[in-house]
Amino acid sequence: MTGAYRDGCCNTGINDQGTHTVCAVVTNDFLQYSKTKGNDLTVDYPASGFKGLVEGDRWCLCVSRWIQAYHANVAPPIILKATHLKTLEYISLEELIKFEYTP
Repeated sequence: MTGAYRDGCCNTGINDQGTHTVCAVVTNDFLQYSKTKGNDLTVDYPASGFKGLVEGDRWCLCVSRWIQAYHANVAPPIILKATHLKTLEYISLEELIKFEYTP
């Protein structure tokens, strides 16, 4: 279950320390990049109920990590309609539109 509140949505609020607002469709390139930054999203963490991600999974990313990946040319596509409005405080809609996922 994704989202800071594990509600399946990229909701945010006072208890969302990472601003998990970007609804991404993760790619292998992004997953490898995230791993190099110390956050291996491919590993299962049964104690917390987290099943590792694989390419194609949808996941609410921290906006700061997505922007880092964007600058490193490995930003995953996003589901714009499921990305929280707060994301626009960090990156423009025009840039986000360039990464809109189209199946």
